[in-house]
Amino acid sequence: MTPPDQLPDQVAPEVEGQVADAVARNWVDRWMPAWSRPYLRLSRADRPAGTWLLLLPCWWGLGLAAAADPAGPNLMDGWIFVAMAIGAFLMRGAGCTWNDISDRDFDGKVARTRSRPIPSGQVTTKQAAGWMIAQALLAFLVLLTLNKTAILLGILALLPVVIYPFAKRFTWWPQVFLGLAFNWGALLGWAAHTGTLGWPPVLLYLAGISWTLFYDTIYAHQDKDDDALIGVRSTARLFAENTKRWLLGFFMLSVSLMGVAVILALGPNAGIIAMLVALIGPWAFGWHLSWQLRRLDIDNPENCLQLFRANRDTGLIPALFFAIAAIL
Repeated sequence: MTPPDQLPDQVAPEVEGQVADAVARNWVDRWMPAWSRPYLRLSRADRPAGTWLLLLPCWWGLGLAAAADPAGPNLMDGWIFVAMAIGAFLMRGAGCTWNDISDRDFDGKVARTRSRPIPSGQVTTKQAAGWMIAQALLAFLVLLTLNKTAILLGILALLPVVIYPFAKRFTWWPQVFLGLAFNWGALLGWAAHTGTLGWPPVLLYLAGISWTLFYDTIYAHQDKDDDALIGVRSTARLFAENTKRWLLGFFMLSVSLMGVAVILALGPNAGIIAMLVALIGPWAFGWHLSWQLRRLDIDNPENCLQLFRANRDTGLIPALFFAIAAIL
């Protein structure tokens, strides 16, 4: 569960340009040279929760594929594990930079986002675009170390990334588009180990999308008043006082899909112990989501931010149990 000291600090006067919802005592504002901070803030390096949320479905896919493989994990899986972490950091940074470029006219009108580098004048749009391209190219070099199926999937992942920032302008369900982008790694992680796709990674991907609808609806409740004023749509505004009922449905769907993915993946070859261990993953994952739901106060922005960040721990749970099942 997220420690209280990871709640956002008030902007410290000695840290020029600090973003309003940055993690307390983050490494960017404490240790990095002043010239680099605006670019790292564009990448959300001072707000690491999103990197975890992009990375964890990758590790789910890899762990479940290794657990389903009669030969178990191999040496290449060690590099895949690391490569996905590097790629998630870089592509989350590139995606967030693209998001800030696309939303530059909106961010200045929202209390939580007006301190971001572009609306606050720390960087120009042209500088941000150059930074985005640099991150994407580095991520592509990492992607090239994987097999052909994974490379193709990695390239296709750009489509939902490009679309997402515009979704809130034409649909009440922009969280679906975020889910399509953020959980693509479930497919890529599986393919990086197996070289193929199948129903287990597809169901794992769908479970992740439902999970994103859960956590990003919570996140969007921070901005619902400003969003209403400027006409930005979200599931938080759509569900309003019925939010908890919808979130209950999302978490039950996510747990169910993940459980079926485990059964389909491990059923043909895995032993009963490995199957039971892997199934603890979705069960404990659901328990953590239910804990969040009990604590949620949709009218308290700090509570919403804390619970959103707690989803790092939520996603680590199945990743851990899939990894244990893979080595049994």
